[in-house]
Amino acid sequence: MTNSFLQVLCFLAAGIAVIVILTAKFRIHAFFALLLACFVVGIGVQMPVADIITTAKQGFGNIMQSLGFIIVLGTALGVVLEHTGATRVMAEYILKKTGQRNAPVAMSITGFITGLPIFCDSGYIVLSGLNQSLTRRTGLPVAVMSVSLATGLLSVHCLIPPHPGASAAAATIGVDFGKLILIGIIVAIPASITGYYWAKFAGRRNQTIATNETIAEPGTEIKSMPVLSAFLPVVIPIVFIAVKSFLSIETAQASWGIKFFAVIGDPVIALSIGVIIALSAGSAWNRHTLGKLLHDAVEKSGGILVIIGAGGAFGAILNATHIGQHFSSALPLQTMGLLFPFLLTMILKTAQGSSTVAIITASSIVAPLLPALGLTDEHSKLLCVLSMGAGSMIMSHANDAYFWVIAKFSGLEMKTMLRVYSVATLLMGLVSLGMVYIVSLFY
Repeated sequence: MTNSFLQVLCFLAAGIAVIVILTAKFRIHAFFALLLACFVVGIGVQMPVADIITTAKQGFGNIMQSLGFIIVLGTALGVVLEHTGATRVMAEYILKKTGQRNAPVAMSITGFITGLPIFCDSGYIVLSGLNQSLTRRTGLPVAVMSVSLATGLLSVHCLIPPHPGASAAAATIGVDFGKLILIGIIVAIPASITGYYWAKFAGRRNQTIATNETIAEPGTEIKSMPVLSAFLPVVIPIVFIAVKSFLSIETAQASWGIKFFAVIGDPVIALSIGVIIALSAGSAWNRHTLGKLLHDAVEKSGGILVIIGAGGAFGAILNATHIGQHFSSALPLQTMGLLFPFLLTMILKTAQGSSTVAIITASSIVAPLLPALGLTDEHSKLLCVLSMGAGSMIMSHANDAYFWVIAKFSGLEMKTMLRVYSVATLLMGLVSLGMVYIVSLFY
């Protein structure tokens, strides 16, 4: 199968167009859009249909092997933390330390910490009642409080596993999860700070006040729980994964302590421990409640997994077209380096709205281009994933579901959302990219 660069480029563009149009305009589930894109590209480059199906299955299976358990367990951890009220306990503790005068800072920090295991949309919904209550008590503009919370959540959602976009990109590119978490946090902190300061600056003119109604989510009321019990399910898995990542493990010669951390530092084991700790912090569990909670977690993760799997299938099809060789011979990719994955992900996110779909699609395209981009060692691959995460922040607007979650639960108008939140995501993405370049000087 020999194809010209123009032919491959045209059908790559057609495949991306299919994904964008179906997900953004027709609201088709991303799984079907990515699956159809596999056939558009495969048939376009004259792959036999049987080969397209076989290649797509292999790509789907490979990504499931890498991420299946991690996504399910990460989702379960987030669901349990929501149900037990641990997220509210963390929020109240942070607020107590910062004081009501600094309530926007408290919301930003809360979003950052609770966003580590919880998806940004779920985290915002869970904390929206507390956010509205604080807004009424402090008299601060809704835009300042809401966007401070929203950007804190978004900063980690785009950059750090076990969130699906970052996890899928790490698996596709071949990046260690623990190191990605640690370096990702370093990059996410300035992004979150940027979102907070822009919210404080641009949102102060907004006169919208909080409604008298708070959004109550089942199971999210604050329960009697020690602060340490609320934080441990988040902190312990991150510490275990990070420790393993920075250990040099030679199984045959390693001490028992290193072997121990090699086991508990595996993301699957570490997240399982986090789930167990979170469950132990809850009130008395009964069979029905526990069963329903874990069932909901599996159902929620299922929708994410099929998107990630379809992204892996799309990546396998692209790899079969030898797209890396075509691009490396036709374009000066070596001079672009980390900028190329950032720009590609940014375009995909802005066009179709989903950060997860954008980074999964971009990582499938970028993976075969890594040698041409000069991103072949462990460090540059990690920075590549972070640059795609930065691109997936830009820019959230009316085609992004999270945009509407914020608008709905805060009561902000479209004009305010675009001026405060959308611009904040633009600045966050640019600052994150700048941080990636700064980190590259030292890492």
